[in-house]
Amino acid sequence: MESEIQRLGGDILKHPRYLQLLQFQHHGAENSVYDHSVAVAQAAYAIARRMRLSGDETASVIRAALLHDFFGYDWHGERFRRYLRRYSGLRRVMRMHAFVHGHIAADRAKHTFGLTERECEAIARHMFPLAAMPRTRIAWIVTLADKAVASREMAAALGGYISLACRKLFAYN
Repeated sequence: MESEIQRLGGDILKHPRYLQLLQFQHHGAENSVYDHSVAVAQAAYAIARRMRLSGDETASVIRAALLHDFFGYDWHGERFRRYLRRYSGLRRVMRMHAFVHGHIAADRAKHTFGLTERECEAIARHMFPLAAMPRTRIAWIVTLADKAVASREMAAALGGYISLACRKLFAYN
C-alpha cells in the first residue's frame, strides 16, 4: 500500500508546499495535516482496491485524498480567528474552516499540481454534508475515507484529553 501511494502520489509527497502541511496541527495535538492526509490516502486506496477501480481512477483517488486538506493555513491560529471576527451570524458560520477549506484546497491543489476536474470535485466536496454532495465514486471514496480517519483521530485525541483530566483529578485526591 505504501509503495502504491508513493508511486502514484510521490510528486505530491515531496513537493515543498505539501511538506508545509507538517507544520499545521489537525485532529489532536499529535497529528499534523500531512499525517492526516497520508492516512486518508491509505484508507482511500484500500477502498479503491476493494471496489476494483481502474488504475486511472485509483490514481485519482490517491491524489485527491492526499490533497483534500491542502488548504495551507493554520485554522487554529489567531490569523484565521481575526478573519472570522469580521463576520457575524450565518455569514460567519458559512466562512468557518469546515465549510470553506475544501474549496480552498481544491483551488490550491489545481494550481499547484494540475489536477483533473473530477479530482478537484472530490476535494471540494469531501466535507459533505457541510459541502455539496459528492457526485462521483472518487469523491465518495475520499469523503468516506476522510470521515473514517478523522473519527479515529478525534477519538484518540479525546481519549488522551480524558486520560489527562482523570490523572489530574485523581492526583489531588
